[in-house]
Amino acid sequence: MSDEPRPRPQYGEYATPEEQRAAIRSPEPEPAASADPPHPPTAPATTVAARPTRMADRVITLALLAYGLVTVISAIPQLVDFSEFAKTWMTVAGVEGEFTNTAQGALWGGIGATVFAVGWLLTAVLAWWSLARGKLSWWIPLVGAIVTFLIVSVCLVVPLFGDDALVRGLTLGA
Repeated sequence: MSDEPRPRPQYGEYATPEEQRAAIRSPEPEPAASADPPHPPTAPATTVAARPTRMADRVITLALLAYGLVTVISAIPQLVDFSEFAKTWMTVAGVEGEFTNTAQGALWGGIGATVFAVGWLLTAVLAWWSLARGKLSWWIPLVGAIVTFLIVSVCLVVPLFGDDALVRGLTLGA
């Protein structure tokens, strides 16, 4: 042990309530009348304004989901009739010839249509769940659309590039 005096305590460290009031120069509280029961502490007031509503996030998320639904609904009939889709795609790509891989096209077109529908449903469920929890959600439809579109694109490429006429048309045009 050292002979040095102990350092003086900081404010409130060892002070009694009376010493604390004296240090901050506040008046002594009046004693409660014996007839008045003590009041329980009240919780801080909460208002609706104190909670973020994220209205813009909700509007953007729902608008993106609605746009995605319209896109999926319009794409499904095209994918189900894959031969017509392939013919249109070949015309736009400037490929001469006729799509002949119809059996594989019908199979992969149906798979693509199913992936579109399931992808949108999964995206909508995740976005709705996120909105219900009050989380930022606008990005979910965007990511869902990108992932779904990439998977559907692979489904469409398989029958398109499995067609000899299309591959010949692309190689001749290059």
